[in-house]
This record gives sequence, C-alpha cells and structure tokens, in this order.
Amino acid sequence: MQTFFITGTDTDAGKTYVAVALLQGLKALGYRTVAQKPVAAGVNAAGFNTDALQLQQHVTEPLSYDLVNPYCLTDAVAPHLAAAKAGLVIDSDILSKELQKLQNVDADIALVEGAGGWLLPLDDKSTMADWVIAQQLPVLLVVGLKLGCLNHALLTEREIERSGLKLLGWVANCIDPDMAYQQENIRYLQQKLAAPCLGVLPYQSEPQINTSLAAALIKQM
Repeated sequence: MQTFFITGTDTDAGKTYVAVALLQGLKALGYRTVAQKPVAAGVNAAGFNTDALQLQQHVTEPLSYDLVNPYCLTDAVAPHLAAAKAGLVIDSDILSKELQKLQNVDADIALVEGAGGWLLPLDDKSTMADWVIAQQLPVLLVVGLKLGCLNHALLTEREIERSGLKLLGWVANCIDPDMAYQQENIRYLQQKLAAPCLGVLPYQSEPQINTSLAAALIKQM
C-alpha cells in the first residue's frame, strides 16, 4: 500500500477539501482507498469531527470512525491545548499503531491528513512533523490561496525539504474567491516552489471528482 501525508500552509488551507477531491478521483480511476486524520480538534453535535467524517464517507473501503480519527478532541483549538484541557496526552506511539492498522487494510492507497500546518504541536516537545518524519511519509502540500500564502508556502516547502522527506507536489486551492492577483500568485509559486504543482482547484462549495489531480499524484508517487 502506498501512503502519503497531506499538510497545509495553515489551518484553513483546505486539506480536507483537497483530500476528498483526491479520494473521489482515485476511486474513479479504480484505486481502493483508505484515509486517516490522526488528530482532530472540534466536533459536531454528535461528538464527531466533520473533517474525519468526510474522509470516512469518501474512502472506498469501510473503516470505523475510531480508526479514521484516533484522537478526536472536543475544543476547536490547537490540539495540544485541547488535549491538555481534556486531560489527555497525544501519544505518538498510539498514532503509529493506528497508522499500522490502517495500512493493514486491503487497499491501494492510504491518505493521512494532518491538522493545522506542518509544524502543528502535539505537545510541548514534539510536532506532527516529527511524527511524519519518523514514519517517513511522502508529503502533499495544500496551498490555500489568500493574502500571505506565498510566504507560508515557501516556508513550509523549506521545512519539509529540510526534514529529508519527499514533497510529492503541491495543490493550489482557491479558498478566497475575491483574492487579488490570484493567477499572478499561482504563477509565482509555480516558479519558486521546487515541487510540481499537481493542480489548481477553483473556488466552489463542494469538491468535484478530479481524476487529473489524482493521476498527477499517482505519477509522483
């Protein structure tokens, strides 16, 4: 099974939006998929994280919610703070065991979605990036196109490269329909980011089946 990690330039970059578009596209291309959001903060009235529910809904293989989202934290704040309030510690060993369970499912591709940005804290000492590095997962970067995204994208790519992990590519996600000079920003990133741009997702309320994005990802994997 091929496994990759989705990170974003910040919390609202649209990681889940891109993840769902990829899952739909991969399914259309005939791939069997599973997905996981190891850590999520913020729940609906039923006590589930809506991002994790979307992943669970769009994978091809049936998964329990607990496997999709091992750490579901109530407060919609930085996960290490939400965990502390709940009297929990986010244990990297547990994350690794849950990832192994996911990878034991009979599927072709496993998508692992992060929370927040690349250096999201898990506790006072470690970050989500530390765990991804330990797992040696290739990374897909979602760039949420808005004012400030150029700096965020360049810094994130630099950190991923510094970690020694493979950056598969990046996706331009148009989260601000009124962004000034949007195309100029995309062109700048295409010139400055070493990793390839795998696709540009237009602003829309729901992700659409995107086989070209899925095919571009498969090519890089």
